Amino acid sequence: MASEAALLYNSDMITKHGIRNLMGKRPKKFLFVSDEALNGDLAWQAVREGHRVKMYCRDRADSDVFEGFIERVGTWKPWVKWADVIVFDDDNFGPEADRLRRQGKAVVGGSVYTDRLEADREFGQAEMKKYGVNILPSWQFDDYGEALAFIKRRRTRYVFKPSGHVGSETKDLIFIGQYDDASDLIEHLEKNQEVLLKKCRAFLLQKYVNGVEAAVGAFFNGKRFIYPINVNFEHKRLFPGDIGPFTGEMGTLMFWAPPNHLFRQTLGRMAPALKKAGYVGYIDINCIVNGNGIYPLEFTSRFGYPTIQIQSEGIRMPAGTWLYLLAKGANFELACKKGFQVGVVILCPLYFGWTEHSRRLLKTYKNLAITFVDPADRHGLHLGDIKMDRDGVWRIAGVSGWLLVVTGHGSTVDEARQIAYKRVKNVKIPNMFYRTDIGVGWPLDSDKLQTWGYLF
Repeated sequence: MASEAALLYNSDMITKHGIRNLMGKRPKKFLFVSDEALNGDLAWQAVREGHRVKMYCRDRADSDVFEGFIERVGTWKPWVKWADVIVFDDDNFGPEADRLRRQGKAVVGGSVYTDRLEADREFGQAEMKKYGVNILPSWQFDDYGEALAFIKRRRTRYVFKPSGHVGSETKDLIFIGQYDDASDLIEHLEKNQEVLLKKCRAFLLQKYVNGVEAAVGAFFNGKRFIYPINVNFEHKRLFPGDIGPFTGEMGTLMFWAPPNHLFRQTLGRMAPALKKAGYVGYIDINCIVNGNGIYPLEFTSRFGYPTIQIQSEGIRMPAGTWLYLLAKGANFELACKKGFQVGVVILCPLYFGWTEHSRRLLKTYKNLAITFVDPADRHGLHLGDIKMDRDGVWRIAGVSGWLLVVTGHGSTVDEARQIAYKRVKNVKIPNMFYRTDIGVGWPLDSDKLQTWGYLF
């Protein structure tokens, strides 16, 4: 196995002088293409660095999101020739991204292969196994009767996961069995199969394993991983103490590190497949780890949200620079801070507006101002579904109620938490809410991970 030094410092790694030459003096032109308004914060970073940025968003419900921050365009394909770099920010642009790369365009995000890794859980598991990654036993179904018969024959704890190209709200239908005889899952499926059939025909049953949930990710430049890697710990439940429904994510603790055992046994082994696919972008694998081993669960083959916002707190390079280098296939070291980053998602009640009640919520919260105890202090604030008016006032936009990501960095997790939550206290939004416990489990989790040897 190659040494850490060889992994980090390849002979063709671009130098600081080489980076300056590649970037040149002219501001770059970035075209961000989005299904929903997701990656405006990264685009806004490029704007503030002096680059020219245009953003397309397909979802009409997000038509006002990022107004005042970024130039929005009504269609994206006419701007392809204009752009130096095209950034796809979701997992369903693979065919377009592959086609543009074949035409010689510099593209970040998306490929047919990596889209399928994320959307088709069974395929993702099969590919991991193919490349020597240890996986949990899992079974794909599109018939609830067959699944129930299978569970009754092989009673143990399972996790039920919707599979295929489904919306984030459908992904929230994950069910984690609590009983070793699977009686709770059997009852859940028997009483809900007609309802579930309309929401997710295809699904995965995965053997349950107990341990620490951790994700390991890295950027890939089409040929190799860009180091350091990112290790992160998501908090997906709505309420503190991991209570309530699953959300996209309520906050994350993370740090940047050299390649470690967790990476080498999972994501690192996927490098040949990603190279074959020509993938350029961020990718991670979420895992359960314990004293017996590492058990990868699923891929995220795109920017994560709020992952990318929190990663920005720890990246010292300008966003436009690393995006351009990545898209051009350059081999470089991502300049990152040492220590930890904590990110907290701030929501308002509009987040719950998925019924007729949403019309009333929209009337209540749409366009409300986001104000600050100290208006001059905007450190660690990252854009969600907001806009800026002509007077520079930030206001609630879109329909999601997913408004801001507030971040903090520190040499210890406690310091990063203190900074992040101090910044949260600076934000004033009517009835805003957030989790107060992001990162509190680190002392116990880190002891386990260090003892098991996964962070070396």
